[in-house]
Amino acid sequence: MAEGVILEKRASQANAPDPDFDWRRIAYLVQLSRAMDKLEEEKLVPERKVLYQFSARGHDMAQVMLGSQLTNAKDAACGYYRSRPLLLALGVPIEDALASGMGRAGGYSDGRDIGVVFNYPNLGGPPALPMSGGVGAQYTPTVGWAQAIEYYRTVLGSDPHGDAMAVVLGGDASVATNGFWAALTVATTQKLPMLFYIEDNQYGISVPSTYQTPGGDIARNLASFANLEIFSGDGTEPAEAARLQKAAVAHVRGRKGPALLRLTVPRLQGHSFQDTQTYKDEAFVRSEWARDPLPKLKSFLVGPVMDEDEWDRIAREAGEAVEGAREQAEARPVARPETVLDNVFYQGEMQAIGGQWSHGYQPPACHEDPRPEGQRINMVTAIRRTLDHELEINPRVLMFGEDIGPKGGVHAVTLGLQAKYGVERVFDTSLSEEGIVGRAVGMALAGLMPVPEIQFRKYAEPALEQINDCGTMRWRTANRFAAPMVLRIPGGFFKCGDPWHSQTNEVQFVHNPGWLVAVPSNAEDAVGLLRAGLRGNDPVIFFEHRAMLDDSWARRPYPGDDYVLPFGRAKKVKEGDELTIVTWGAMVPRCEEAAADRSVDIIDLRTLMPWDREMVLESVKRTRRCLIVHEDLRTGGFGGEIAAVVADEAFLDLDAPVSRLTMPDIPSPHNPVLLDWAVPSPERIRAKIDELVSF
Repeated sequence: MAEGVILEKRASQANAPDPDFDWRRIAYLVQLSRAMDKLEEEKLVPERKVLYQFSARGHDMAQVMLGSQLTNAKDAACGYYRSRPLLLALGVPIEDALASGMGRAGGYSDGRDIGVVFNYPNLGGPPALPMSGGVGAQYTPTVGWAQAIEYYRTVLGSDPHGDAMAVVLGGDASVATNGFWAALTVATTQKLPMLFYIEDNQYGISVPSTYQTPGGDIARNLASFANLEIFSGDGTEPAEAARLQKAAVAHVRGRKGPALLRLTVPRLQGHSFQDTQTYKDEAFVRSEWARDPLPKLKSFLVGPVMDEDEWDRIAREAGEAVEGAREQAEARPVARPETVLDNVFYQGEMQAIGGQWSHGYQPPACHEDPRPEGQRINMVTAIRRTLDHELEINPRVLMFGEDIGPKGGVHAVTLGLQAKYGVERVFDTSLSEEGIVGRAVGMALAGLMPVPEIQFRKYAEPALEQINDCGTMRWRTANRFAAPMVLRIPGGFFKCGDPWHSQTNEVQFVHNPGWLVAVPSNAEDAVGLLRAGLRGNDPVIFFEHRAMLDDSWARRPYPGDDYVLPFGRAKKVKEGDELTIVTWGAMVPRCEEAAADRSVDIIDLRTLMPWDREMVLESVKRTRRCLIVHEDLRTGGFGGEIAAVVADEAFLDLDAPVSRLTMPDIPSPHNPVLLDWAVPSPERIRAKIDELVSF
């Protein structure tokens, strides 16, 4: 045989349909995706039955092919607003996908979230993790799932996780986000089983990809990145896309570390339905349509796999399926409006995916009355002892953050825990708060109980997107997903202050729906609230006030290994008749000192979400006066919420205006003299007590 004939035969074989792919199913799902896009664009959007629509044309073929390779039930994928073809490959019901776009009951969220913000529990198969409306927010939760896979198979010895992998989808614009780089750092430094799948259509809405990464090619730019295998090619050519995907998946499943797969694809419609693409010239638009993967797929399959009649039959079946699903979706009602109040927190009905409870965890028997043991201990020791005990009895608990390993944390709270439990369960992280909280979300979704630490309150700012997304998850997925965790955050002044390490601002987290917020003032309460979070089924913000960690007033006997303090239960630390003081954290001992010889009720809220309205209102109606003392700023501080509730529900019982004593609206000053002037002092609290009592 001539050499030219041999080379031609080899090329033909290389371009033949890979038998490891189910090409008939791929053809059907791509046609299905096209039919859904057409239905929405030509009928449902013009009729205003769908308000947000993002076409997947051009992205669809490669996505369907990738989804067909997620075959381990412990796999997971997380995408973005153009990822519906992947969900179709995972098996999402067509009527759910259409109904979600219409905001109807059922589907992804019962009409609570935009229809293109997908999630899919897919019980018994690989789930599609809850996507986010924020670009790049999908990366760090996915890397958390990948790290959970590694934890399950190496620490917990789970065979089903053996070759499992996590896959994240993003467009070329998303590679500029903090989330992408945070996840890339975690995946490569830990050599995790994760595939970064970048769909490069050269535009982020109207901004060219050259504004997102130099030269517009993230694969080329990361070619020398350590511990990362790079694959790159044309996502519109079936044979090439199949070859690259198969190689990338094999690399990750072979436990060789993470991989990045960049496939170039055309965006055949605008960013969204409303986008007219006037920023693209006609020649560029024509070049995009010339690369449409659908006719390429037809040419690729007709002959080797099927004849043209079968192709046309598959197209008809896809169209008929979409029309039938449309009728079912339009027949669904809108959810009853009052149901939007449900599922902000766990209400007794178990979520489908996420948290240790959904994996059969049952908390040990607990008691709500403290049973003091031994001498008084400081809050640092109390928190450490609680973490130590829960790590010992529950293998799903793991802790991580900056400097929490050998150093034991900058406040010494985690001292000795890594030596006792190993680096797999107590470990340091890279310096990325988004990476810390985002990976905790993924771990929680995989059934672990992560305990991430943010080193100081102010440092939480880069993680706010992940914090918000985590808190809203149960609600926006209509209880399909939840990510319980305990996020530890030290904050507040200590000896001195400054704008970076001494901020409190608890109210910002109270204003994020779905988070329980604890603000303990002493060692006993810290133990009870921390343990409630570690054994609970909701995400918890656990504030550790720096001034109270070793404060002598805050010392208490250890209340027992099974002491749990329910959230929303305040405590009266002093009782009296002339005034109610409502406070929390480091202000509690100051209020107690100020009122030593006054007849007042002092209420330590202990938690801000929820807070004990009943105790406060009962006390105010009896004392007829209310003073709220907190360290946070006055404007927008949580004291304003308490004052509003008291004014709404106890106004006629008041003999004096509801009053607040707080920090002024300034950052925390550094010099101790300036700090003492700004923070409510016992002397200023006492003066305010006398002013209100004599009103």
